Amino acid sequence: MAQAIAETFGATSTTDEVLSGIDLRGKRILVTGVSAGLGIETARSLAAHGANVVGAARDLTKALVATNQVAKEAVAAGGTFELIQLDLADLKSVRASADALLNEGKFFDVIIANAGVMATPFGHTADGFETQFGTNHLGHFVFVNRIAPLLRSGGRLINLSSAGHRYGNVDLDDPNFERTPYDPFVAYGRSKTANILFAVEFDRRHRSRGVRAAAVHPGGIQTELGRYMDEGMLQGLVDRINQQLADAGKPPFQWKSIPQGSATSVWAGVVAEADEVGGQYCENCHVGHVVPADTPITVVSEGVRAYALDPKNAEALWKKSEEMVGETF
Repeated sequence: MAQAIAETFGATSTTDEVLSGIDLRGKRILVTGVSAGLGIETARSLAAHGANVVGAARDLTKALVATNQVAKEAVAAGGTFELIQLDLADLKSVRASADALLNEGKFFDVIIANAGVMATPFGHTADGFETQFGTNHLGHFVFVNRIAPLLRSGGRLINLSSAGHRYGNVDLDDPNFERTPYDPFVAYGRSKTANILFAVEFDRRHRSRGVRAAAVHPGGIQTELGRYMDEGMLQGLVDRINQQLADAGKPPFQWKSIPQGSATSVWAGVVAEADEVGGQYCENCHVGHVVPADTPITVVSEGVRAYALDPKNAEALWKKSEEMVGETF
């Protein structure tokens, strides 16, 4: 899957630039969250290079309209595109979707766990989990682990995380905010840290059979993900970021386009060398470095907190997640 000649990509690279010259015909790739934003572009770029893409979405009617162009480009490139129903906030739906794929028995080369929610008001999933941890982490944890036997040797799992993981390490003593005051960004941070830790432990468990996993931060992109934030909250965040960047003598924050935001997912999934990205946190089309614990949260700079890559933390989260969902993998 990796490119023969290594090219240097960065923050402004787009999906089409990253996939230039890559032939994905015969590869089968699953992308969750294909009804909006990054999910649509990730699916489109892969299908446009001949991949057989399976897109998962909660609302199939919305997804069908949203992915019209994806389907057209798939046909033109000799690939295929199909949709499946998956509600990550309801484990009954998650298990039914995974079981349907298992019954079909077709293998995957890459799974891109792209779907997610951000900064939601306090609430619970159908199974009683805090909304962000339950949807972003536990839904994918059950879905991916159930279909893991379908990942062929040489395959990869790519988990969408975020620089927002800096808002908080996982709290395995109180994952549902039963004793902790709820903060939308802390909850988001915990769930995004969980996405990284899940990739770390999945990579450890599956690398012996040639399957690797990585987490990616797409960058700051204006998508439906921010629908729970009012304009004032978002502008306030950007203003704080820009003040910190100015104080550090750096240029102001730039939003990424959706094709730029999706580039790291496809780079880590089908372009980069497996040993380069396996068990790592990637951003701007390269592997991120560990940053000091006292790095300010709102600084939009590169790097990952050490707790998000800690193998003991990853193993503890895996065990706690199994306990919460009542299923062992």
